[in-house]
Amino acid sequence: MSKDEVKKIILKIIAEIAPDEDLGNVKSDVRLRDQLELDSMDFLDIVMELRKKFGIEVPEADYGQLASLDSCADYLQPKFK
Repeated sequence: MSKDEVKKIILKIIAEIAPDEDLGNVKSDVRLRDQLELDSMDFLDIVMELRKKFGIEVPEADYGQLASLDSCADYLQPKFK
């Protein structure tokens, strides 16, 4: 799976969790929480959706690696293989 595909998956999960957010202008290299109205519960929902839909476990110590779309893709891409 490519990094762009991983980014699309993350955006799709965010769209499900926060349907009122405009995801059309999300910058890949800027922290998601700085761009969107996401709180800590929304972030946990993203992690839970990754586990539920794809069987990907993200340890709490690694949450910081999911800050931006780019960092999400870098961290998650190897886990989709």
